[in-house]
Amino acid sequence: MSTDDIQTQIEDATFDYTMGDHDNALAKLARTVEQAPASFEAWHALAEINFSLRRFDDALRAAERGLALRPDDLFINTTLSRIWMEKGDKTTAEKYGAQAKMLSWKDQ
Repeated sequence: MSTDDIQTQIEDATFDYTMGDHDNALAKLARTVEQAPASFEAWHALAEINFSLRRFDDALRAAERGLALRPDDLFINTTLSRIWMEKGDKTTAEKYGAQAKMLSWKDQ
């Protein structure tokens, strides 16, 4: 699967999600990460859509896969912080939030 194909699948899934077709969006992203398991962007999109649907365990699994690919990414650390906060683990949420803050300072 080419980078362009991956990006197209992510965009299609995001469109499906915004149009209310959540199952199709998740199915497209599941196929994408199955065919391109090294796609950080696909894992992050899967985490964010699951988070928005309040499927926190699924969001966490996807975010952790994204983190394994890019541990120094500001956005995946922010996503993990949000997930852990929703799951009620403030300590872990703060850990990822602090990491995200340090990464944002680094970018500046």
